[in-house]
Amino acid sequence: MRSAVPGSRPSPRPAGNRRARSSAAARGGASVTDNPSVRRLADWPAERLRDLADGYGTPLYVLDLERVRQNATRLRQAFPSADVAYAVKANTTRAVLGTLESTGVDAECAAAGEVKRALDAGVPASRVRYTAVNPPDRDLDFVCSLDAADELTITVGAEDTLDRVAARGFDGPLCVRVNPGVGAGHHAKVSTGAEPKFGLPYDRAADVARGAADRGFDLVGIHAHAGSGISDEELSAHRELVRRMGELARDLAALDLGFVAVGGGFGVPYREEEAPLDLDAVAEPTRDALGDVQPRLAIEPGRYFVADAGVLLTTVNTVKETPGTTVVGVDAGMTTLLRPAMYDAYHAVRSLEPDLPPRDPVSCEVSGPVCETADVLGRDRTLPAPTRGDLLAVGNAGAYGYEMSSQYNSRPRPAVVAVDGSETRLAVRRETLTDLTRLETTGGDGASESDEVSITGETQGSGRTDGVDGRDTS
Repeated sequence: MRSAVPGSRPSPRPAGNRRARSSAAARGGASVTDNPSVRRLADWPAERLRDLADGYGTPLYVLDLERVRQNATRLRQAFPSADVAYAVKANTTRAVLGTLESTGVDAECAAAGEVKRALDAGVPASRVRYTAVNPPDRDLDFVCSLDAADELTITVGAEDTLDRVAARGFDGPLCVRVNPGVGAGHHAKVSTGAEPKFGLPYDRAADVARGAADRGFDLVGIHAHAGSGISDEELSAHRELVRRMGELARDLAALDLGFVAVGGGFGVPYREEEAPLDLDAVAEPTRDALGDVQPRLAIEPGRYFVADAGVLLTTVNTVKETPGTTVVGVDAGMTTLLRPAMYDAYHAVRSLEPDLPPRDPVSCEVSGPVCETADVLGRDRTLPAPTRGDLLAVGNAGAYGYEMSSQYNSRPRPAVVAVDGSETRLAVRRETLTDLTRLETTGGDGASESDEVSITGETQGSGRTDGVDGRDTS
């Protein structure tokens, strides 16, 4: 791990210095093909990234909030009349949530914890949609007991969930999740549209929606999602989903729905040679398929907002020559960035060391410190001959990076910093070794179930809380 240099940490951004609400929503449906959604790893300024690594240590996630705004603008330009929501699971940091809230983007939440994060970041309850899969009772208890519970929208994907929210007295807006029977995505594990786990079967959805309305629920919309990381080659599945949702909306015209949500899943290029997703090619057939439908179109991307707004910095610990490759051992691994191990996902890797003196290019395997064969961030990567202490950057790490990190091997999770123009602030502090055992209890010390942290984040029993620098402040 690269140690932080005392006194070199950039000044935190002043509280309350939030940018004004974006006017992008007021713009017309301008073509975005001349302003593509792509920020290559080479576009990040090496000197500034080195300064951040020196100031905050590594592994370190860096988020560019201005890039988040730019991506929001592109979506607004492509879908000028749509309700745009952000899939919070892609990046849950308050820095990102607050930035998107200030642009008028709503929050689509998959769990009660994400609902809490969105509300804490200032998103009004009326702009929060809770779209859970098989929600636990404790999650429904939390959401339905909120002071503003009658303002946020609950999406149900199973008939018995209607009974569960009714039993909790929920009388707010309700949405029905539909299984469209078609799926797509960058990996089979995230192609959700055709999987029975997600939503009501298409041929039963209309009857369930009418039944919910007959029971007095305030039915405001229908929702479906094809999958995550959809590319240009997979747009046919998304178009078919939109077509089916349009047909369902026409069938339910008498219910006066407010919106038809067609999910998100808009992909971004991870390889240098990949072209960005043509948003116009997504938006135009979507508008055509829903053109005569009264409810508003709603989209819910996550990755598109934040993937290329984030980079992971990691330091070289060891360099080992082997007959087949040069193994470059770094301080970030599958516990820091899981996607390569879980999805065989490609993330570009770049050396941030100065070009002089020049080094010969070497084919490398960039490996993490975890005792698993899968703990490889990249194979067959050409880098300037690496040495111990080199700083590497891993691209497109803004989506499903920190959010999927873990403490496996008892490794503390990394820090996250947010940059906004010339300003920098610590968004998430680095975990300490003390944090690893903070929630554990031992027999005979008076601990009980009352000591656990509730979904509200309030400690219900005794416990200690670290300060922002990781020191025990009890």
